[in-house]
Amino acid sequence: MAATDLAHALALFGLAELPDRETLDRRRRELLAAWHPHRYAGLTNNPRKYMLMYRKGEAMTGEIEAAYRLLAAHLERVQDEQ
Repeated sequence: MAATDLAHALALFGLAELPDRETLDRRRRELLAAWHPHRYAGLTNNPRKYMLMYRKGEAMTGEIEAAYRLLAAHLERVQDEQ
């Protein structure tokens, strides 16, 4: 795992340092709720913009999940070392 990947994941979650598991899970839920494709796309009535926003919501949801898996795995490794 590259340090830049970890830094990107932390930045995506709006965190300066690796949090505890409870904070990480809470932040994931908040981000997924904000970027859920149906909710995010529902901010417009324009069909063309709706699809663009829906795809952006899908992409962000994928990024959030990938960042969460990376941070959770790193957190688990750190806890195992202690």
